[in-house]
Amino acid sequence: MTMFCLRRWTLEDAASIARHADNPKVAANLRDVFPSPYTLEDAESFAAFCCGADESRELIRVIAVDGAAAGSISLTRGGDVYRRSAELGYWLGEAYWGRGIMTAAVREICRLGFAQWDIVRIYAEPFARNAGSRRVLEKAGFTLEGVMRSGVCKNGEILDYCLYSLLKDEFRG
Repeated sequence: MTMFCLRRWTLEDAASIARHADNPKVAANLRDVFPSPYTLEDAESFAAFCCGADESRELIRVIAVDGAAAGSISLTRGGDVYRRSAELGYWLGEAYWGRGIMTAAVREICRLGFAQWDIVRIYAEPFARNAGSRRVLEKAGFTLEGVMRSGVCKNGEILDYCLYSLLKDEFRG
């Protein structure tokens, strides 16, 4: 596996993130809030948002490879009746796919979330066709809870998505 670290965001991460994020293959598997094409201005805006994140609600980390930002991973706490759960989101530059980085990053952010917050569940919702992301979650110990048929619309196409979860008492970080 390629060495990486999770660290807090800095404004200086924008240029590296813009290079990796401006890739239709990355955007194809993410929600529409992720711009495509992805500009330096998008990256600067996102980096500023991440630098100001309230860690009582969101843990947002850079996935750094050789010191440079190569992707992003986050946990976002739910509210109201969902307050004991957190949603996992992530992406990684294509140059680093298939190296075991994301599986290890998922395990690390889950360790941080379970340690820092009073949560009992972390969940993720990859598109059903995203075999790579589904494999990451399964290797990190997540359980497939179900497939939401025709649950999302991406680029005009109606797609299925999956619901995966990891419970605190199942976590082997």
